[in-house]
Amino acid sequence: MPAALTEDDVVRAAGALVAAFAATDTEAYFAAFAEDATFVFHTEPHRLEDRAAYEALWRSWLDAGWRVLECRSTAARVQVLGSVGVFTHDVRTTVRTPDGPETTHERETVVFARRDSGALLAVHEHLSPAALPTTSAQEGR
Repeated sequence: MPAALTEDDVVRAAGALVAAFAATDTEAYFAAFAEDATFVFHTEPHRLEDRAAYEALWRSWLDAGWRVLECRSTAARVQVLGSVGVFTHDVRTTVRTPDGPETTHERETVVFARRDSGALLAVHEHLSPAALPTTSAQEGR
């Protein structure tokens, strides 16, 4: 029987995933995901049904000259729900694109589960645009 899931386990797994993404480390990044993981990205027209589909999309980005320049994670929260861990955070990412640098502000949820091998892997990722904070001048409109 696998060890009980802890908040520290999820924090470590999420930290490794974010660090690999920030480094554009394809191998380490995708090693953090289960083969049957699903992905919902607001930038894509449909759900990606498995890791292989996301890997193909990632390769197309790399082939076009895309690279992560900076990835900043804030407001992280971990919930352990039995054998599942949910990691949510705000993420500010700057990437290099063929058209120049692009910065996005998003909210991300990553669901982790311990697999039979004992590995804690991401089984679902959901990325949404983050609303930018309003200022008092904007609120008065």
